[in-house]
Amino acid sequence: MELSGQTVKVNKPRPVNLDLQTIRFPLTAIASILHRVSGVITFVSLAILLWLLNLSLSSPEGFTAAANITDGFFVKFVLWGVLTALFYHIVLGVRHLLMDLGYFEEMETGIASAKVSFAIVAVLAVFAGGLVW
Repeated sequence: MELSGQTVKVNKPRPVNLDLQTIRFPLTAIASILHRVSGVITFVSLAILLWLLNLSLSSPEGFTAAANITDGFFVKFVLWGVLTALFYHIVLGVRHLLMDLGYFEEMETGIASAKVSFAIVAVLAVFAGGLVW
């Protein structure tokens, strides 16, 4: 590195452990990463769901076509996944809002709130399965 005509040598220690299998994320980090993933899933699926809604509202034949599309197991499974991602994003979004207000900022309470959020999402996922099937 050169600074105003002088050469400055920078010795930065390189990471020693690059084995990703030995890195363990805390539960709070996993919850946060999955919250971002669920937001992307919700955003992308919104276009497909709006198309399906438009098709179903276009005409009686369009409604029949939309009903036929959503009748298959794979589509129902995808809809269940989308609903579960939406529920996850909402529940963890409320958790993040509470954290912005100053709650659950310590590691112990953050882990506990993540566990409670996962439990709520699990119940809502079962509810979503009941709605879809």
